[in-house]
Amino acid sequence: MGNQEKLLDQIFQLRYTAKTLVRQAKKCEKEEKSEKLKVKKAIEKGNMDGARIYAQNAIRKKNEQLNYLRLGSRLDGVVARLDTQAKMNVINKSMAGIVKSLDRALASNNMEQISQTMDTFEKQLIDLDVQSATVEGVMQGTTMMSTPEDDVNNLMQQVADDYGLEVSVGLPQAATGQVAGVKQQETEADDLSKRLAELKSRG
Repeated sequence: MGNQEKLLDQIFQLRYTAKTLVRQAKKCEKEEKSEKLKVKKAIEKGNMDGARIYAQNAIRKKNEQLNYLRLGSRLDGVVARLDTQAKMNVINKSMAGIVKSLDRALASNNMEQISQTMDTFEKQLIDLDVQSATVEGVMQGTTMMSTPEDDVNNLMQQVADDYGLEVSVGLPQAATGQVAGVKQQETEADDLSKRLAELKSRG
């Protein structure tokens, strides 16, 4: 009985970790909005170089937000499957160490380390048949260290359009499909948030 109680405690810690990831995503969302506002102000002042830097920051924060949401959803999926497992003894010995590794990675905001720790964790869960299609490949890479030029231009154009500003100087005209890509990212974040909320309500 002691082992099962220990496992339940570890599952609780994993749930807490998933909630922490959601909080990190919300923080990134606020920072993204702040950077977009800086883009607007820089464009108004004619500071296109500054606007470009702020646009890069905003895109980076959007990528971080999506990664945190994906990883939170991935972790929720694993925990949900763990709750239904009867064969607990295989993972009891190692889960505590993995939880600690996740906590350390979260403390350092190291997305690559978090993803690698989850990879290790999920490999151990394969033996218990807890790997499901809903969590495979959810974490698509780590936070981008650089941002594509087209994405920066598109974001600057989008902010300018939202506020009715003129930024034609030095910016190629953003294609409709490219702007739609930015909207699609925002929709993806909303869908992930709703999915996490549903998982939490069931838990």
